[in-house]
Amino acid sequence: MRNMTRAATTLVAAVGLSISSAQAQFDLAGEWSPRYHEDEPERLPGPDLVEYHGIPLNEAGRLRGLSWSASLLTLPEHQCKPHPADYAHRAPGLMRIWNEYDSDSQQLVAIRTRLYYQAAERTIWMDGRPHPSELAAHTWQGFSTGSWDGDTLTVTTTHLKQGWLRRNGLARSDKAHMTEHFIRHGNYLTQIVVIVDPVYLTEPFIRSNNWVLDPGQRILSYLCDIAVEIDRPLGTVPHYLPGQNPFLEEYANKYGLPMEGVLGGAETMYPEFIE
Repeated sequence: MRNMTRAATTLVAAVGLSISSAQAQFDLAGEWSPRYHEDEPERLPGPDLVEYHGIPLNEAGRLRGLSWSASLLTLPEHQCKPHPADYAHRAPGLMRIWNEYDSDSQQLVAIRTRLYYQAAERTIWMDGRPHPSELAAHTWQGFSTGSWDGDTLTVTTTHLKQGWLRRNGLARSDKAHMTEHFIRHGNYLTQIVVIVDPVYLTEPFIRSNNWVLDPGQRILSYLCDIAVEIDRPLGTVPHYLPGQNPFLEEYANKYGLPMEGVLGGAETMYPEFIE
């Protein structure tokens, strides 16, 4: 009888622990409408050319950015590219989140998201599966796995295609990986993004995004038509050779800023740089 009582107590404790653990996990499912009060000029009209301050660029990242021409986006093969997962939430970010459960065990298998811009859909695996080999295919959404740390969903993403840090030509390499933290406060959702890129950055690059729950929101299909906007010789790729970017000082002159700050680097992220 004593052994049965002990077993029952253990079972009740295990069930209680399971329930407590489940209660610590917030349900993120729903329709989420983005708030643009943070970084609005960057996220909607977009940053200026050669506006790199506050980004921990190395020399390779800076050189790559200065070689970029906005005319690249007129090429047919660049017109309908989706934003990669580490940048996608900066776009017109209407977002839907839903859960996928195993029908027998009712364990959470994956959290899925869909964004309005270019209809980007992403899977965050929650079943403990490992990340694939480095030789596996890289995609716009990458490979994401998630886990709960109390009421915070932490997501690790690898296998991203080469993408961008900002819409003014600052590149992010396919060697980068991303860590995200999703935190829900009632009807508000905050995402903190940490990007580590050994190719173009000297330090982690961190930014955040916010949404508010909007049950009436509907994400429509996204259609993108490709058109030849500029008649160019076949094989032409718009770019600037080193030292030939005509917009190098335009942003700095417009706002009266020093070039050593505008060109970015880890030191420009900190208030002491002003001195």
